Amino acid sequence: MTIRPFILPSNTSLTYCLTHAKALINKHTVTPNDNGCQYYLATYLQALGFTCEHVVIHGVSNLIARWGQGARHVAFCGHTDVVSPGPLSHWRYPPFEAHIENSQLYGRGAADMKTGLAAMLGACQRVLPGLNQDDFTFWWLITSDEEGDAQWGSKWIKQVLDERGVHLDMCLIGEPTASSATGDTIKIGRRGALSGTIDVAGKQGHVAYPHSCDNAIHRASRIVQGLLDLGWDGGDLDFPGTSLQITHIDSGTFTDNIAPGKCQIEFNVRFDATYTLTTLKAAVLERVLSADNDATIRWSRPCEAYQSHAREGDCLIAMAEAAIYRATGRYPLLSTSGGTSDGRFFATEETQVVELGVPNTTIHQINESIHLSDLLTLEDIYADMLVQLAR
Repeated sequence: MTIRPFILPSNTSLTYCLTHAKALINKHTVTPNDNGCQYYLATYLQALGFTCEHVVIHGVSNLIARWGQGARHVAFCGHTDVVSPGPLSHWRYPPFEAHIENSQLYGRGAADMKTGLAAMLGACQRVLPGLNQDDFTFWWLITSDEEGDAQWGSKWIKQVLDERGVHLDMCLIGEPTASSATGDTIKIGRRGALSGTIDVAGKQGHVAYPHSCDNAIHRASRIVQGLLDLGWDGGDLDFPGTSLQITHIDSGTFTDNIAPGKCQIEFNVRFDATYTLTTLKAAVLERVLSADNDATIRWSRPCEAYQSHAREGDCLIAMAEAAIYRATGRYPLLSTSGGTSDGRFFATEETQVVELGVPNTTIHQINESIHLSDLLTLEDIYADMLVQLAR
């Protein structure tokens, strides 16, 4: 196959994406605060012909922007919120003041994922003015609640699209996916996640009289061992295996001579596509009740697993691979590793979801940063994919 060289316009470099990245990083946007980021994006999107809709629901800011009226519906999705910077004194530079040193861009959101937003905005500015709005319909779907509970962000946006009869064919998400350099890895799926709280009841008593008490920690330990003994799948080429981690155990205020009468066990499961939330809950519940029939479970933060597969004709995965090869000279690793993302809300049998972004080596860390070359490469890749969409 002959690979068409992608001719970059003369204004490539730092003109667009770095300006946007710095402006976005400079806004304090710890979840769910957007602090004007989406209005900043909308200002430029409207200049490109997008119709922008801003909705604040339960304190979460959402932006739904639309360009074109073609039959194919393609979306760029992302988030403006970031995690807390932690102790400010540990940062080399103020986390909400973008700073460049030795070609490294520092700031909270430099990797996750304000640079993804900046690269896509720069790509749109470069490419969309030369495209026909009848070729496809392009959406920006942006929230300020990806790092939080995620109940009123992308999940809500997807419900709005469904109510309006909008069915996405493709969804590109700017999450940081690379291991060492932009384009070396893309995500085509994610494992599911499920958290739970197990309440264990015993009988409080004096430790000197064990026959008169029922130590809740002892009961909890049998449950924990039962969960750890669960025989999970080992994974395959598409997904890492399922795993369960005990994340916290709490028996109340400690007193040296009292056997506790209650205990809480917190746990999290990351699971592959061989499970659904229903089958996973059943497996965990069976093991808990076999260890303690009086224990109860409360579930939280459920996330289904998903995977997008390559397809004939219009294929977002193939577009990403081709654009990455032209920009970097290599093909990406296709991965489903890592935590959950908002891709789970958009992925369906009809909707391909691909996550493609800068390296994730410093996300959520003190001194979060990326190399400027990774930002510029990402804009080039996004611009190439927009050109492909218009064919």
